[in-house]
Amino acid sequence: MKARIKWVEQVSFLGETESGHAVLMDGPHEGGGRNLGPRPMEMVLIGTGGCTTYDVIHILKKSRQHVTDCVVEIQAERALEEPKVFTKIHFHFIVTGKDLKTEQVEKAIKLSAEKYCSASIMLGKMADITHDFEVLQTA
Repeated sequence: MKARIKWVEQVSFLGETESGHAVLMDGPHEGGGRNLGPRPMEMVLIGTGGCTTYDVIHILKKSRQHVTDCVVEIQAERALEEPKVFTKIHFHFIVTGKDLKTEQVEKAIKLSAEKYCSASIMLGKMADITHDFEVLQTA
């Protein structure tokens, strides 16, 4: 896997992926940026959220669960001193579907956290990661 980061101006950077996608990252005004995009550490969080959500949806579909929506809300804390690594990350899954089995949702989240999600497993080497979830049933 490859990526390319190009400095644009001040503290703005264009990240380009090997798959041909690009995202602009920027800093806040007080840090010299223009607030044109997410911060790099925010990208780490949303990338990790995307990784684990991918796993959960994939596992639930393989389990023949009828999932219609999945949202992951992430709250994270960082160290106060440099390097300001993540110290705590909490994932709250809201999984919606028809006749979803709570135990299947719980199992999918656990499998992602412990076996499949490379990003969260990597971050778990530094941060205390926790998960919880709620299941919303549709008619």
